[in-house]
Amino acid sequence: MSKKKRKCGVLLPVFSLPSPYGIGAFSKEAYEFVNFLCKAGQSYWQILPLGPTGYGDSPYQSFSTFAGNPYYIDLEKMIQKGYVTKEDCEENCNAGDGRCVNYDNLYLTRWKILRKAYENSNILNDTKFINFIEENKMWLFDYALFMSIKDSYGGKSFYEWDEDIRRHEPAAVSKYAKLYKEEINFYQFLQYEFWIQWQELKEYANKQGIEIIGDIPIYVALDSADVWANPSLFQLDESGNPLAVAGCPPDAFSKDGQLWGNPLYNWEYHKDTGYVWWIQRMSYCYRLYDVVRIDHFRGFDEYYAIPFGDKDAKCGKWKKGPGYDIFRTLKNQLGEKPVIAEDLGFLTESVIELVRKTGYPGMKVLQFAFDSREDSDYLPHNYDKNCVVYTGTHDNDTVLGWYNSLEKRDKEFANEYLNIKENDDIARVFIKEALASVADTAIIPLQDYLRLGSESRINLPSSVGTNWRWRCLPGEHNGELAEEMYKTAKIYGRVQ
Repeated sequence: MSKKKRKCGVLLPVFSLPSPYGIGAFSKEAYEFVNFLCKAGQSYWQILPLGPTGYGDSPYQSFSTFAGNPYYIDLEKMIQKGYVTKEDCEENCNAGDGRCVNYDNLYLTRWKILRKAYENSNILNDTKFINFIEENKMWLFDYALFMSIKDSYGGKSFYEWDEDIRRHEPAAVSKYAKLYKEEINFYQFLQYEFWIQWQELKEYANKQGIEIIGDIPIYVALDSADVWANPSLFQLDESGNPLAVAGCPPDAFSKDGQLWGNPLYNWEYHKDTGYVWWIQRMSYCYRLYDVVRIDHFRGFDEYYAIPFGDKDAKCGKWKKGPGYDIFRTLKNQLGEKPVIAEDLGFLTESVIELVRKTGYPGMKVLQFAFDSREDSDYLPHNYDKNCVVYTGTHDNDTVLGWYNSLEKRDKEFANEYLNIKENDDIARVFIKEALASVADTAIIPLQDYLRLGSESRINLPSSVGTNWRWRCLPGEHNGELAEEMYKTAKIYGRVQ
């Protein structure tokens, strides 16, 4: 990210875009959103991870760190190619109320349409498709086989499969590859269509002066093609079970800590192999995105290891990560690439030093600033230029919802610091504070520009069932809002 120019952007997940088929996609609405950002004087569109999701619908728990979510494939383009009809889509896609993604309905109906599209595509005779398979053989076949076998087991985790294929034994892989050849082609078709559509959208955005900020979790899901096909990358025992899993220790917000359950990396193996898997992963990311935000960046310095099988995170221990060595290697192999280091939460001196040494901008979140008991690094007067400021992230409430629930002393502190008066437009006050700060980059969730409340938050951490569902309604990000955003960005020198 440029350290010389002040820029701003908007955080909006792809699934939150409006569309006629129940979930945001790479459809005309996505192109319209890019146009909106351009008119609003923005430079960035930040999204969430694009991978296929499973139980809980979290984009941070994907079946593959490389694959894309088939739900984002634009059905209108499938209609234009003659793969499916308008009637197919209208019969099987319940748009719901437009405000919430209905994942249960998507699971029951979308795959029927995608399957029909594949059957009508004649894709196996397409040389571009064949080339795509060859170019992505490092991950694509294993992912497609993984999903095909998972379907045959009724969606069960690969840990519940028969021993030979659970252990990814070559003979078993060969047997299942023949058995599910058609299924494998289907899943590869979906990834091809995802890739083509995303590349078209990204190219369009870049031509309009909009760069894409992608988001990758530091860890991969336990039930993923990555762990199944590459067990040596992770801390597993002889039976293939994790020795320990990822999470966070108990703190003021969680007395039991956070038990994420992701397998931990075997960092010695990664170092011995020259971090080749990480080089492949990050190289692929820069084909998808212009800037990469790495979630839980402190895990490269020290990671919290919780014994596998524990019911909470109380008994975990901090262990040393690869430190700067991995970034030295990445820079040598890929050159200087733009990264945002998600360095939120309690930071030790060694984490702070690691972020400084990489030169990557860290994150500042205004919602974390107003603790009346102490000074905070998140207060704008403490910022350094080389950072990215947010009013809130996907894990926060909206500014309006958060402000309305503040404790009295903290609200009084915020009011004093920001000179908030009765009847002020609270969301706008915080947005202006973020854009006025010295931070090189300011990213604002669309919900804050829309002045929406707690009902519009994306995710409530440590909860399951109602997250990753919020959607923008057609017409909400309109010309009037774009004009307002442009004027604000212009005032604070963020329009390019």
